[in-house]
Amino acid sequence: MVGESASSTVVLTAPLALEGGLAEEMQPPNMVQRVLSLFRNIRPGSDLTQFQLPPLFNMPKSQLQCYGEGVYCIREDYLSRCSLEKTSRERFTSVVAWSISTTRPAIFGLAPFNPILGETHHVSRGNLNVLLEQVSHHPPISALHATDSLENIELAWCQHLVPKFYGASVDVVIHGHRQLLLKLHKEKYKMNAPNLVIRILPKTSMEWCGTVRIKCEESGLEAEVCYYRGRSFWGFRGNSRCISGKIFHTDTQKQVYEIRGHWDKTVSLKDINSGEVRVLYDAKKAISKLETPVLRNAEGLSATESGMVWGEVSQAIINKDWEKAREAKRKIEERERALARERKERGQVWIPKHFTISQTKEGHWECSPLDASVPQAPIFVPLPSPD
Repeated sequence: MVGESASSTVVLTAPLALEGGLAEEMQPPNMVQRVLSLFRNIRPGSDLTQFQLPPLFNMPKSQLQCYGEGVYCIREDYLSRCSLEKTSRERFTSVVAWSISTTRPAIFGLAPFNPILGETHHVSRGNLNVLLEQVSHHPPISALHATDSLENIELAWCQHLVPKFYGASVDVVIHGHRQLLLKLHKEKYKMNAPNLVIRILPKTSMEWCGTVRIKCEESGLEAEVCYYRGRSFWGFRGNSRCISGKIFHTDTQKQVYEIRGHWDKTVSLKDINSGEVRVLYDAKKAISKLETPVLRNAEGLSATESGMVWGEVSQAIINKDWEKAREAKRKIEERERALARERKERGQVWIPKHFTISQTKEGHWECSPLDASVPQAPIFVPLPSPD
């Protein structure tokens, strides 16, 4: 858990968005040279899981906040639409669109803070309540639980990042799965997430890549959505934000729809039988000009809340006070190491507060929420005003 010396400063920053947001506020100069100097003494193939970044390379928010933003920071509500559709096919295509909407632009050269053990992030948007917890530090595993009582929707995630350095790039593999439950229709959708490639040379870029597989046993439908690692080493050919895929029947493998487009623009859905083409997802309507979360009830804020744990560091980064940021981050890291030593000396095993965590025979990690629903949070996201 977070010690008593946790920061009392609560800092909530703009989300990562297609237009506006944190990317416009954080424009670090000479970042390529800085990144090259950072990895100068690191061997290719090295696991960066426990690598400590200087604050100069941090954005003023935690990884838990980035995960949460993918769910609660949205303009057009693709999640609610999943439950409102009348047929299983329409619901499945809506789930595919929602899955794409969780893909957000990243900022080259800047990474969120690695969450400390027991850190939490609790935010509400309308009837949707979202709770995240860092359930393990070594390895780093994050869990998410979200519920919407009005639309009878439940989300559960378990994600484990493994970043590795390969000389000209850093490949971040995202292990784990996401589960979406539409209770009214008794349908469960299981899916994974794309991986992230941070390309350093010869041209810098941040690329989502890999194949997202979405499956619903109740409807018998399945989808494959491929995020292309589009450029060659020299930076030519392809578009790194291009996606394509298909929706098909699991039993017969018969294709129903074709998916094609760009996750940062529009994605189209083509009916294989009729040839009809429609827009499945519009990124500008979904993830541009997003609202920043707001603290509504300071008394209800947990000491483990991300915005409080990293508040002093985040504020120093925003102010570009790098000495203060380094000192504040060092205190957090030293406190966590001291707490880990104390647990080891006492023979104590740390237990998550909101989730159970287990490892399968195959070595994968699974997380399950302890409570049936997520309560309303002291932090909320204002609903977007009509254009």
